[in-house]
Amino acid sequence: MSEDTNENIDQPVLDGNLRSHNVRLPKEAFKAPGIRILGKAIHAIVYTTDIAIIRNCDADAVFAVYPFTPQQIISKMLIESSSMPVLVGVGGGTTSGSRSAILAKDAEAAGAYGVVLNAPVSNITLEMVSRIIDIPVIVSVVDDDPSVIEARIESGASIVNVTAGKNTAQVVENIRRQFPKLPIIATGGKSPESITETIEAGANSIICTPPSNSELFSPMMERYRNYVDAHNEHPEARPLSKSALAEVGGDIDKLRKRWLLFGDPLDHHDVHNAHIRDMEEDYPDEDDIR
Repeated sequence: MSEDTNENIDQPVLDGNLRSHNVRLPKEAFKAPGIRILGKAIHAIVYTTDIAIIRNCDADAVFAVYPFTPQQIISKMLIESSSMPVLVGVGGGTTSGSRSAILAKDAEAAGAYGVVLNAPVSNITLEMVSRIIDIPVIVSVVDDDPSVIEARIESGASIVNVTAGKNTAQVVENIRRQFPKLPIIATGGKSPESITETIEAGANSIICTPPSNSELFSPMMERYRNYVDAHNEHPEARPLSKSALAEVGGDIDKLRKRWLLFGDPLDHHDVHNAHIRDMEEDYPDEDDIR
């Protein structure tokens, strides 16, 4: 099959009823060339430490940096909770030196795909961290000073993360011109246009900030309020009757008995088959009816 034919095939999208409501990063971010870290291609990165968002997001990786001194328990929980690679912060500003190196080593042991050092980090701390771990070291930069970038690379930086506010695209373009092979992560901004501009400037991967919890809850709560109004206006839409609830409770009791019988409450296959048998007893075949 030719490559042209493959390009014309649509990508199937499969969602569950319960998990269809999740955080979708801008589609433009996934058009970034990407960086392959430990075998994983990373194009779009979500900037968050919220485990609920991490578990309900379509990003390729997590950028877990927060405004407190890094703690192993936080890094461990984020890494264990994530189904995607986590790039975890290990200081560089207030936290530095051997403490950052120890945090980096612990993050690697916990399963991090990379560690992040803030822009103020000294080259001594950077080299210390890069020598003690075998995963990429990402260093944040706020400008395109070639001497600074060169020193970061010589001290062990594997990737630079450009975070220069409204000047990010321009800084990315200048760094890319000076260092054609250097892997670059960059913040993409809030609009599809700024994300596209940053990619075209030379960024390999794009960091996106997800909506806040209040922003995500707002449309959901509006639907909930409308749902309550519908219950008040239409009696037939009200909760199940006592008899219906009793019937549901009976089904749940049957399942519980099956769990006790099979000895493993997690063996859903056996429970499912048992439930099917119960249904077959309650609903005879058409041949039996005839």
